[in-house]
Amino acid sequence: MADRNPTTLYIAGDSTVQTYGADRAPQAGWGQFIAEYFTDDLRFVNRAIGGRSSRTFIEEGRLEAILNEIKENDYLLVQMGHNDSTVSKPERYTEPYGAYKQYLKMYIEGARLRKSNPILFTPVGRLHYEDGAFINDFPDYCHAMKQVAGELEVPIVDLMARSLEQYTQLGYERATRLFMISSNGTDCTHITEEGAKCIANLVSQGIRELNLPISRYVK
Repeated sequence: MADRNPTTLYIAGDSTVQTYGADRAPQAGWGQFIAEYFTDDLRFVNRAIGGRSSRTFIEEGRLEAILNEIKENDYLLVQMGHNDSTVSKPERYTEPYGAYKQYLKMYIEGARLRKSNPILFTPVGRLHYEDGAFINDFPDYCHAMKQVAGELEVPIVDLMARSLEQYTQLGYERATRLFMISSNGTDCTHITEEGAKCIANLVSQGIRELNLPISRYVK
């Protein structure tokens, strides 16, 4: 019999995590498929939304909405960084070793105040390929997030490293199928349904390796 009060994993993130309707296909986000990589013992609530940074997600009350629902022993999964890096949009930009770290700490502290468990995820890699190698477009944000994880002893999955390694294994031509450039010819940031499933699998494997109480539910 299913648990009537299952552990819930809330997800805060951007367009690479968001759940999309059929009208946006083949665009998808990894949060759309993450439940497929876990048993039914867990419940997922994906609150990721495109165009948000660690800052604007909070300023719009989206973190507060999660914290109003999250319960003891639940989890808050946080992937932020893509939009934080947009200097040309000052309303959402955060300096990686300043405001970005401070906002990340608000997610962590908010979750912990409610006796729930934060997990950080470095930004997923884009399809940026130069001189035979895939490039990390957000190195400072990845490093700053790792600093926060160390300072506050928060579990972290280096999704950037995992995704770039996956693209390398696939090779550039095959990796393009994971991105919307394969559909519209231009977009090397947003991912297809195939890409979202690939990244969701990387997320689940990362959680398995953290050896958390929820790790045993990874398929």
